[in-house]
Amino acid sequence: MKLFDTEATINMIRSNKYEHGSVSIITLIEFLRGIKDEKRDIIKKLLEASFDIIWIDNDIIKLYCKIYQELKKRGELVPDADLLIAATAISKKFDLVSNDIHFEKLIPFGLKLIK
Repeated sequence: MKLFDTEATINMIRSNKYEHGSVSIITLIEFLRGIKDEKRDIIKKLLEASFDIIWIDNDIIKLYCKIYQELKKRGELVPDADLLIAATAISKKFDLVSNDIHFEKLIPFGLKLIK
């Protein structure tokens, strides 16, 4: 199963090339924050109908905290949104589709990255 990050989701929609998969609730939020108020509800419904939305659960939270602490020790922090998306992919055993360089730091933690 594939989890699409925000950039991959935007690119998929712009290119009109749909691929079945999931997105994190973080991706949904990041996507919707750039949409005008009057269109946000319609776009949200379309995204929810197009992708399985993965909510943050306890497994994701614990993994996020574990990875965050390790990265902090190393002085290699990544943006929180990216870390939450990666923790979602790792926790749910999904491949993450992304071209974002931040995710490469998370491969040693079990992230399967598809560019």
